Amino acid sequence: MPKTALSFHLNGTERSVFVDDGANLLDVLRRGAGDLSPKYGCGQGTCGACSVRIDGELRLACLTLAETVAATHVQTPAGLADGPVLDPLQTAFIEGFAAQCGFCTGGMLMAAKTLLVRNPRPSREQVAEAISGNLCRCTGYEPIIDAILTAANRAGVNSL
Repeated sequence: MPKTALSFHLNGTERSVFVDDGANLLDVLRRGAGDLSPKYGCGQGTCGACSVRIDGELRLACLTLAETVAATHVQTPAGLADGPVLDPLQTAFIEGFAAQCGFCTGGMLMAAKTLLVRNPRPSREQVAEAISGNLCRCTGYEPIIDAILTAANRAGVNSL
């Protein structure tokens, strides 16, 4: 099967990989780029575990053709922290016990980051709507919503 060269920015660093025609972004991120932070959940776009931000827009990596991210900026959960300095969302999730098994956490963080960049002071209802595409089977949604609202009250959330 022919491979196509693909160049894009991954968490601020230019990356070039060869991809199979028709490959999805999730496989390319995990296998080609070595970023394991987007999780493989359902593979059908219903769980949100593979959520990433492409040029600031929330997308499901399992449903995104890898070739469509050429020359874009892709942010994964691994790109939220700045070295050892966690994003305020990550800190709020830890402090608020908003993750148990952690499987949904990356997708929840990506959805929350997208919301807070657009709306730094969301209502509880707006937070619930923003994360509605992400399934959580452990924590329940209240600690997650509370953590996002806590992060919204802290400085630095809007940094990309």
